[in-house]
Amino acid sequence: MEKTRINKYLSEVGYCSRRAADKLLEEGRITINGKVPEMGTKVSDEDLVEVDGRPVREPQDKPVYIAFNKPVGIVCTTDTKREKNNIVDYINYPKRIFPIGRLDKPSEGLILLTSDGDIVNKILRARNNHEKEYIVRLDKPMSPKFLDKMRNGVPILDTVTKKCDVERIDDMTFRIILTQGLNRQIRRMCEYLGYDVKKLKRIRIMNIKLDLPVGKWRELTEEELGSLNNLLSDSAKTID
Repeated sequence: MEKTRINKYLSEVGYCSRRAADKLLEEGRITINGKVPEMGTKVSDEDLVEVDGRPVREPQDKPVYIAFNKPVGIVCTTDTKREKNNIVDYINYPKRIFPIGRLDKPSEGLILLTSDGDIVNKILRARNNHEKEYIVRLDKPMSPKFLDKMRNGVPILDTVTKKCDVERIDDMTFRIILTQGLNRQIRRMCEYLGYDVKKLKRIRIMNIKLDLPVGKWRELTEEELGSLNNLLSDSAKTID
């Protein structure tokens, strides 16, 4: 960690000139990690530098990472002027956050929000580990071939969906794990096969599982963040 003389440091962070810093030092008004330093003492960004007991730099805001159980009817947009039922106003978090990806208006379940633009790009770019798991309820009982067709690819949006894991829960309900993010993908796949989706709920994004009542949110744990970053670093190595 590079260290800088205290007077130069105060000048570089825009607090005061070097000459003024020397005067503050002489008057004993500067502390470094709670101790009054000598002239010429060096500091780094990891040190707490205070003048008259106040930090000369505001601590950088820690990024916010939130898991939210989106209700039906809430729109995943930051456009608070055009969309009154937007996700940002609904959560009403005190800092600026934005959703990672989307969950359409008639769907419910897990969505992540953050103030960290870097992780958004990493998640949206991730290919092999970006699993999203859903529970889907149909308008009528499934035919024997329905699940097989869903697993092996359905032609929508001028492409064929990737093979995916699909598991029957009961006659009208199934679980599906996607690694693609096509627009309204599950609904379009079902429509192509002659079914309407009556209820769609996302229950997992990568290693983050839905464990909240509808309409509630929580911050991600350190363990969840660590696992998420590990998955993203693995994915980054395999991006085309």
